[in-house]
Amino acid sequence: MARYTGPKTKISRRYGVLLGGSPRAFENKSYPPGMHGPKGARRKISEYATALAEKQKLRFQYGVLERQFRRYFETASRRRGVTGLILLQLLETRLDNVVYRMGFSKTRSGARQLVSHGHVLLNGRKTDISSAILKVGDEVSIRVKVNSRQLVQRGLDQTQIVEPPSWLLVDKEGLSGKVMNIPTREEINPLVNEQLVVELYSR
Repeated sequence: MARYTGPKTKISRRYGVLLGGSPRAFENKSYPPGMHGPKGARRKISEYATALAEKQKLRFQYGVLERQFRRYFETASRRRGVTGLILLQLLETRLDNVVYRMGFSKTRSGARQLVSHGHVLLNGRKTDISSAILKVGDEVSIRVKVNSRQLVQRGLDQTQIVEPPSWLLVDKEGLSGKVMNIPTREEINPLVNEQLVVELYSR
């Protein structure tokens, strides 16, 4: 399964928002990486560069590669409705992101690892496809194996102060959850202006 394996904190510093890596390292060096980093804020940014940065932020936030991200955009553009919102909803309802939003893992990459290592059940069936798009009514649970439950319980201990989003119903005791509705933009609360991403691909 292809995935980004490069430095995460450096990516966060490049785009000025925490997308991964250590928050402490990002706080210590909040300017862009490189020898000209501290002076980078003074440079004038073109409209294309701004739109490209928005796309990259969204892509790195959900941990998808360029080809896969373009497929999500093409799927969103074929559906009836607002393309940018549909794109966000496709990314937000990925299985690995749902596992992360339920609090079963502290990070999206950790949630992806839970799925790819076979610790997660989708509608009662074992799956290792982290990119699976969930629908309303789909149920996510953790296998009854001891090591699976220990890993997820550790994740819950680390995320106990974070409330799951309202579009998910989570049973922390039973280590399971259900998609109650497709999230709205307000429930997703994106870090980017998705309309700029749409404009970028529409050029």
